[in-house]
Amino acid sequence: MEWIDALTLARIQFAFTVSFHIIFPSFSIGLASYLAVLNGLHLMTGRPVYLMLFNYWKKIFAIAFGMGVVSGIVMSYEFGTNWSVFAEKTGPVLGPLMGYEVMSAFFLEAGFLGVMLFGRERVGPKLHCFATAMVALGTFMSAFWILSVNSWMQTPAGYAMNDVGQFIVVDWWAVIFNPSFPYRLVHMLLAAYLTTAFVVGGVAAYHLLRQKSERVKGSGTAVMFSMALWMAAIVAPIQIAAGDAHGLNTLEHQPRKIAAMEGHYETVKGAPLILFGVPNAKERRMDCVVQIPYLGSLILTHTLDGEIRGMDSWPADEQPPMGIVFYAFRVMVGIGTLMCLLGLWSLWLRYKGRLYDTPLMHRAALWMGPSGFVAVLAGWTVTEVGRQPYTVYNLLRTADSASPIDATAIAFSLLAFVVVYFSLFGAGVYYMLRQMANPPSMSDPALSVQEPMRAAGLAGARTGVAGHSGSGGQV
Repeated sequence: MEWIDALTLARIQFAFTVSFHIIFPSFSIGLASYLAVLNGLHLMTGRPVYLMLFNYWKKIFAIAFGMGVVSGIVMSYEFGTNWSVFAEKTGPVLGPLMGYEVMSAFFLEAGFLGVMLFGRERVGPKLHCFATAMVALGTFMSAFWILSVNSWMQTPAGYAMNDVGQFIVVDWWAVIFNPSFPYRLVHMLLAAYLTTAFVVGGVAAYHLLRQKSERVKGSGTAVMFSMALWMAAIVAPIQIAAGDAHGLNTLEHQPRKIAAMEGHYETVKGAPLILFGVPNAKERRMDCVVQIPYLGSLILTHTLDGEIRGMDSWPADEQPPMGIVFYAFRVMVGIGTLMCLLGLWSLWLRYKGRLYDTPLMHRAALWMGPSGFVAVLAGWTVTEVGRQPYTVYNLLRTADSASPIDATAIAFSLLAFVVVYFSLFGAGVYYMLRQMANPPSMSDPALSVQEPMRAAGLAGARTGVAGHSGSGGQV
């Protein structure tokens, strides 16, 4: 078939591998910070419930971290196999940035990961807390460098071209802190925190539904549920504001992507906000439209009659595919809205004192557990497909970035990736779900270690069941 060519197969393969990969960093970034918070709270308060939750989630973090590293290494090889022209032309710019990620972030994570996972009894609580914070910092730095790389591909800056057609650096500051980088970094980090919060909240909700005995303020499951919903209530509205700022930045630097996101085939003043529609690429119009008049211009230009450029502003070979971007954007925004509503609902139930004994909330939180992953995948789809037909926006086309490799070879490697990924990562995800199916327990052997208790009400108590029974504080 005509569409099954080497370029299409290479794009499918990279989309497949990057979709698998992004799931794990989006979880491990937030989970590393959550572990650091739990460790710090235990160090400050002496409450064994925090150590119990730390030990519960650190096992899951170790699996997610390992699968994220493995899936990331695979993508690095793909640059050399399927995208060698892209690697050659952008190597002087992107190569050092990816090297900085390895030398700083990965070395920091790897250096302290063993201490975090296995060294508490050997190094003591304070140094163990420091090691956990360093792992969290490492995940942040990894996101920093990778987002800088990808943002430069979206909004290239600080470069020049040499005699052989390569991008070279003339200003490292402009390369790293390119125009879209601050917005995309904040947006991605908040997405990672929300992804983790809803996984944690979903797991807690599962156990609250199964075990009524856990619906007690101060129990491990209740503390976990409370912390997750605090994060949702606080971060989800911030994410909406960050997304709005990111959209304005995209309008300035990538207006074609905005046209696809908003569903505008024609340039219009006083543009409506299209809530839903069916893109008709053949007729160049939006069918079955549900829209709110003028709201699109108000959001993007802050005026009712602001002009929003449509796809007719660019030649056909410069336009991204609207359908994929249009639908993915609405999935992302829809999930973000549900996250915000769930967070606000949790505040109301918390105020009424019914957060732990409202099964409808628990079922909603359980169903929303995987929502962060779906939103992240939808967001990255908008980002990457909306950049087409370029790998480096307006400068290097995707068609000119691929390796001169036979379609058959890519097809066989794609098939191998599908089999190996679903087998290997499927087993890893299954094991994580098995771990999550067990509730956090105070019978963990690590909790039998003597811990200093700083809270006055727990002074002299040992970490364990006795210490837990005396700690009834609220998260």
